[in-house]
Amino acid sequence: MLINLTDVLTSEGKTEEQQVPIEMTDFSNGLEKYLILEKSLVDLKFSNIKKGKAQIDGKAKVVLKMSCDRCLKEVGEVIPLNFSRTVLAPDEITEGTDEEGDQTFMDGYQLNVEDLINDEILLGLPTKVLCKEDCKGICKQCGKNLNEGECGCDTFVPDPRMAVIKDIFNANKEV
Repeated sequence: MLINLTDVLTSEGKTEEQQVPIEMTDFSNGLEKYLILEKSLVDLKFSNIKKGKAQIDGKAKVVLKMSCDRCLKEVGEVIPLNFSRTVLAPDEITEGTDEEGDQTFMDGYQLNVEDLINDEILLGLPTKVLCKEDCKGICKQCGKNLNEGECGCDTFVPDPRMAVIKDIFNANKEV
């Protein structure tokens, strides 16, 4: 969805508020694609800071279908979006500056809401997704989900510092 910000960028002191729907059905971070299970309306507030410069404040919420990092169970991960961005009118941007690359969601005087929301979801992605705080993960040998019960596999891990002694005993063992 495109929103025209010409009035806000050219009129000093002007403020506008809008609620717009999120039209995205999935989100891709470049590595994985996540289905959007729930999404709220985006509350946007546009405020002119000075001629050719505006502040965009927004608030929304999306729920992504993600996999638990320990047991691989699919969970709905809530991503709250609270953001504040400063945008410049196209004639205020000087080429070769950081301002030029920082406004990838702007096309002239048009704000592309989907691109802005995509950027904000990317910034809000959790580093670790867990189905529950005490998730036990999966068995390293058989792959059973340990949250559903024990699998019966031998979980003994020998101390690597004792490996040399074990080799001595095995070398002196009579056949």
